[in-house]
Amino acid sequence: MFNVQFPGLGFSFTINPVAFQIGGHMFKWYGVIIGAAFLLAFVYVMASCKRFKMDQDKLIDAVIVGLIGGVIGARLYYVLFDASDEFVKNPVSAFYIWEGGLGIYGGIIGGFLCGALVAKLHKLSIPAVLDMASLGFLIGQSIGRWGNFVNQEAFGTATSLPWRMVSQNTAVISADGVHPCFFYESLWCLVGFILLHIFSRKYRRYDGQVFLLYIGWYGLGRFWIEGLRTDSLIMPFFALRISQVVAAVSVVVSVVLLVVFRRRTVLTGCGSAKIMELNSIVDEVRLKKEEEQKQALEDDGTSTIFENSEETRKVLSGIPIRTPDPEEKQEESPAAEPEGEAPGDAVPEKGGAVPPKDESSKEK
Repeated sequence: MFNVQFPGLGFSFTINPVAFQIGGHMFKWYGVIIGAAFLLAFVYVMASCKRFKMDQDKLIDAVIVGLIGGVIGARLYYVLFDASDEFVKNPVSAFYIWEGGLGIYGGIIGGFLCGALVAKLHKLSIPAVLDMASLGFLIGQSIGRWGNFVNQEAFGTATSLPWRMVSQNTAVISADGVHPCFFYESLWCLVGFILLHIFSRKYRRYDGQVFLLYIGWYGLGRFWIEGLRTDSLIMPFFALRISQVVAAVSVVVSVVLLVVFRRRTVLTGCGSAKIMELNSIVDEVRLKKEEEQKQALEDDGTSTIFENSEETRKVLSGIPIRTPDPEEKQEESPAAEPEGEAPGDAVPEKGGAVPPKDESSKEK
């Protein structure tokens, strides 16, 4: 149990890291939150398939393999750069993933590499898959970081800011409060997701552009946030934080490639309307929405009682309308013929002669 306080904001919480137990086995909130983050990211990616012109079944294979690769990569990243001798003394403990110890950059690298490999085997556009995966990762990271809050880990140095956090674990660093780095990263990823989601729908010029923007955006935020943390993994032989080094490299690579590909216009899904037209791409989702809006406008104000919206408007305004009675139409007789003339007799025009009658009909 943790007693967590935000004294500057007047908030106080009591947190139990264990969510529930089944058969004596404890299920912790950290795992539940990570699972929920993955599920929401997966739902978003699947819902985006139509816009990105992506085959859902093939993409699911890439997601599953990418998930496995992400977990392996995250654990391997942590084990390789762990400063303690725990894994040297007991190498088998490297497989005890349930005891904690994951590196998000390892997860990103492993997930992207494995997912891209399956995408290539299924002949999917790898840059387009990376674009979709980037947005999913931002969702997962934004939600997943709250698992660190529940475990009271991944916090920063001492601070007197109004949103400082205090708990039993943070007391080791400062009794007055520390930076809630988990919240910083969660918020940074949420803002990044919103911006890149809008960009992918309206401004994307080529497959892979969103991915490049993602690694640049996340790297920029992570470089700053990692500098505040007190539990960073340190590079061997160099007194540098490994995550800061990776973040800096990510930003540089992102900027360079964005400049190199600035004139690229190869697009297979949603993005800039002009580029979609250039690639002969039809936005089926947008067309469907426009058709629904058009239909709604046509049906607006129409009643099932009256023939059209104009009659409905008149009745609602108190203006009487009269609908013709079908029986009255039946009673109306055709124009009366002139008296004294048998039906079928020709009526001579003024000044004209009467045509002779056909007597042949009487012979019968």
